[in-house]
Amino acid sequence: MKDARIAIFRRTLEGLLDSLDATLRVGQWTGADGVPDLLKESAGQLVDRLGAANRLASSRFSGSSTDAARVKVIAEAVRRLDATYVAYCRSSSRDRELATRALEAELRVSRQSV
Repeated sequence: MKDARIAIFRRTLEGLLDSLDATLRVGQWTGADGVPDLLKESAGQLVDRLGAANRLASSRFSGSSTDAARVKVIAEAVRRLDATYVAYCRSSSRDRELATRALEAELRVSRQSV
């Protein structure tokens, strides 16, 4: 039987992925109408979700070897997303497009890996 904690790790990662995606979309928004409230809300939760994901990724997990492997994949995804997001935030305006593409690529990889 799967450890119920795996579902918590997955939901935490999914929330982080949603907030990172929303943050990118808000930053690129060019629509005549304002940014949709749900998109703004998800982007606004990024700091909290990133903190929660990093806490889970850095915590100790003991369980079956299968569940431990799943947690390891999720924790590695969180660390990569965090590093890529930091690079995105620190990018200059002329490097922003490259940083955006890198973050988009990491979002795709992370979604596929879990």
